[in-house]
Amino acid sequence: MKRFTIVLVFLSLTLLICDAFPVYYKEQYYKLFHIHYIQYPDDTIENIYWLEKARNADFCNPLYALAKIPDEKHWEKYRYLFNMHIELKLIEQHMYLGSKYDKQVAYFYNAPWKKENLESLQIAETAYRAALAYWKTAVEWSQKAEKLRFIHLPEIQYWEDESYRISQGELNYARIIERELERLQKVRAAFMAMDENSY
Repeated sequence: MKRFTIVLVFLSLTLLICDAFPVYYKEQYYKLFHIHYIQYPDDTIENIYWLEKARNADFCNPLYALAKIPDEKHWEKYRYLFNMHIELKLIEQHMYLGSKYDKQVAYFYNAPWKKENLESLQIAETAYRAALAYWKTAVEWSQKAEKLRFIHLPEIQYWEDESYRISQGELNYARIIERELERLQKVRAAFMAMDENSY
């Protein structure tokens, strides 16, 4: 009995010491975002949740930023790039989600599951349209960052590259998503045309 009491006291003290780490800032939420080797829809939805939390959170103190911030101009560009990157990641995750439900081709042998396939296409379309909603904001943040193009943040060079590609028209998610939506409409029309004689 005495041993049990000692173990119980020890466990209680251990639990008191192990506090949870609070998450308040964009950078903290962004670190919770991660890519799985095989990304199931639940994983993608989890990532969208963390990215949305990051999108709406405040920035941490520049001392704890993901790049070295020596002055106000670097801090300004960092914030623009961070916001742009979050928007791009949200687009990417919504497109991943849509691709899980998207039927690329309406095969004749899928006719018995016409209703289920149409429902799946509706989910994919919703995800693609949600992705498209983030594009305008991503472009706006990129344009603000490009005004400070002579300020470099080497730790987040990839984000600067994304911004440059947007400004040059090399990265255009609006065009990509519109193309996916057009294809999806053709697949939907093919499923709608199916009847009991299709299979």
